[in-house]
This record gives sequence, structure tokens and C-alpha cells, in this order.
Amino acid sequence: MKQARAFLNPVVAATLTFASLCLGPAVLPLPAQAQEADVELLLDQLADPAQDRWMRIERQILNAWGQSGSASVDYLFQRGEAALQAGQAAEAIDHFSAVLDYAPDFAEAWNGRATAYFLANRMGQSLADIEQVLRLNPRHFGALAGLGIILEQLDRPEEALEAYRASLAIHPHQQQVVDSVRRLELASAGQSL
Repeated sequence: MKQARAFLNPVVAATLTFASLCLGPAVLPLPAQAQEADVELLLDQLADPAQDRWMRIERQILNAWGQSGSASVDYLFQRGEAALQAGQAAEAIDHFSAVLDYAPDFAEAWNGRATAYFLANRMGQSLADIEQVLRLNPRHFGALAGLGIILEQLDRPEEALEAYRASLAIHPHQQQVVDSVRRLELASAGQSL
């Protein structure tokens, strides 16, 4: 694996260089503090259970989280996303790992790799990456929901329920998470009888 990584690093550097040449000069993103303030405001709006524009707000949050601030890193990140969408977990892991080599504080790359590890049935590595996502972005509702799914698969329903509830506190409009909470609550009530 180390041998493959040694080979991949020059390839990744060449890809990033090529991407920056093809994409042209980077569009300057909002200053990081302004973007974070915007996302915080959007997250506050999303948390309102009566919010009827929640899909638009969710999309804006996910778009903001998917921007690293570097056109080259974003290009490589998008390749990881494409591999993930195509169900190519191993390729997605490689792309997200390369992104993390260059941008270790990019929470969404950790989240993408956690998802790819999950699809590859590598739960321990997925959990480790979710931990990194939540360290960098404690309000990442997707990572919390993913944590709940993994904990449920590991037969830890109480902890899964806690993760799901934490996700819903941030984003109460996630129907699959709402359904998971109901299912686990019913199962828990059945056990207590």
C-alpha cells in the first residue's frame, strides 16, 4: 500500500497541476469567516421544523461544505464524488485520500471517504473518518446520520438512536432518519415490555 501511495502522490500532484491549468485562475471564494457565518445562519434556518424552504437551504449548505477554497482540490474532490456516485468505492477512497493529503482540514473529503469506506464494508475506517468530520464540523447532519446507520449495523441501537437524534436536532427534515428513530424507539419500547 505504501508503494502504491508513493506512486500516487506524483500522479496526484500532476493531476492537481493539470486541473489548475485547465480550470484557469481560481475564482476567489468568500472569505472563510464570511462563508462560515453564512452556513451557520443557514443551519439555524434548517433547524426550524416549520421551515418550508428546507430543501433549498440544505442544498446551499451542502454546496458550501463541498468547497475547499482551492480549484485544484475541488476538482480532485469532484472526481471522488463521481466515483462514489458510480459505486466505485475503491476509486473514491483513493481520490478522497489524495484530497486529504493536500487539504486535511476539508471536512467534506473526510465525509466522502467515510461514505466510500462504508460502501466497501470497512466500518472501522468509516467510523474513524466520521470522527474527523465531526471534529472539524460538529453540525454535520449527514455524518451524524451515517454514524447512526453504522452503530445500528453494529447492534448498538441506543447509541444509534442518540446519533440520529443529534442529526435531527440540526436537520429535522430528514425523513429516513425520522423513520429510523421511530423504528428504534418502537423496538426499544417492545423490549421494555
